[in-house]
Amino acid sequence: MFLKNFGKSTKNDDTVAKNHLKIWQAHVIFIILLQIESMIYNMQKYINRRAEGIVGQYLKIFPAVVILGARQCGKSTLLRMMSAELPSFLYLDLQNPDDFNKLSEPTMFFEANENATICLDEIQLVPYLFSVLRSVIDKNRRSGRFILLGSASRDLVQKTSESLAGRAGFIDLSPFTIDELQNDSYDLYRHWFRGGFPESYLSENDANAQVWLDNFIRTFVERDIPQLGFQTPAMQIRRFLQMCAHNQGQLLNLSKLGASLSVTHPTIRHYLDMTEQTYVMRSLPPFEQNLKKRLVKAPKTYIRDSGILHKLLQIPDFNGLMGHPVFGASWEGFVIENLMAQFPDFEFFHYRSSSGNEIDFLIKTPKKLIAVECKASTAPQLTKDNRSALSDIRPDAAFVASPIKERYNLHENVVAINLLDLINELRM
Repeated sequence: MFLKNFGKSTKNDDTVAKNHLKIWQAHVIFIILLQIESMIYNMQKYINRRAEGIVGQYLKIFPAVVILGARQCGKSTLLRMMSAELPSFLYLDLQNPDDFNKLSEPTMFFEANENATICLDEIQLVPYLFSVLRSVIDKNRRSGRFILLGSASRDLVQKTSESLAGRAGFIDLSPFTIDELQNDSYDLYRHWFRGGFPESYLSENDANAQVWLDNFIRTFVERDIPQLGFQTPAMQIRRFLQMCAHNQGQLLNLSKLGASLSVTHPTIRHYLDMTEQTYVMRSLPPFEQNLKKRLVKAPKTYIRDSGILHKLLQIPDFNGLMGHPVFGASWEGFVIENLMAQFPDFEFFHYRSSSGNEIDFLIKTPKKLIAVECKASTAPQLTKDNRSALSDIRPDAAFVASPIKERYNLHENVVAINLLDLINELRM
């Protein structure tokens, strides 16, 4: 019976097959609808970045554009959103084995795609490519040929600035800054507490943001640091970051940190350099202009992202932050990170004399010296040491940056101002 009916179909078989086809088609349509919904959702969540215009300008000038910034700060998303306007855009993630294998013969690949704009993500993982890129660019210096994304500083990416000198324009991309997030639903306290990393800031709630931040820190110390060639135990780096978090905005004390971690001064310096070059830490140099004052010459250090800072300190929410000793220093770090992201060509310093007169930071523009004191209060006041410091420095303008709604004169020649208005003031 089986042999007799072999190869023949019955009406029942046809009905079953048609039903399976309908189910399969419905499944495909469902998946497509989910993808469309996801795309619409992501487009709604996408926040225009200030760097977009700079990237577009540099693509018209340089054969290569190098965009550097912390991991997960939005570099890849920025380029994917801009890719629709780029002819023959090719994106290669060098952490993806399939994409990495396409560059087994890099010169051949680049020549075969000579008319495309090629984006290489996580370029710091394959530093030998820079010499190849240099040679390929010299054969054809068409602008906008390459976009290189990296999560390590220019100095750390195998002397990138030397390998591509005159061939590349460099752009630093920070996590979200306050001016990029201005809309009807902007919440300063959410931004301050969660930090500027897109996945953290856009999380559904603080608890989800905390989970993401914890995984970011873990991946950074366990994977990112070793991938860059640093042979440092992950637990030691995490302890170093936690110590720095407790000392947010304080003078760098190598002896104190070294004693806490049972390591030498040079080792602490190495840890600091390593975390600065991977965009997690920042050190602010002292102001050393001759004022006939004995000045403190140690830098101040900061965890750059306020969300990372709060996670390292295990602060669960904004109410917990308000009751924590780091509250004022957290605001200070949040302010300076936003300002330095906005004005990369300005020089930033901190000021502290041996007698204790201090101002959180000084901004040296081409035309002015501006003093900024940070106060995490809606009713800010200058201390005696602040006023003495302003008398020492005699800046062209002085501001107290606070979470207030409207600016007002606090003292003669000193204006209390919110962060967004301060940014606009510095643009003038």
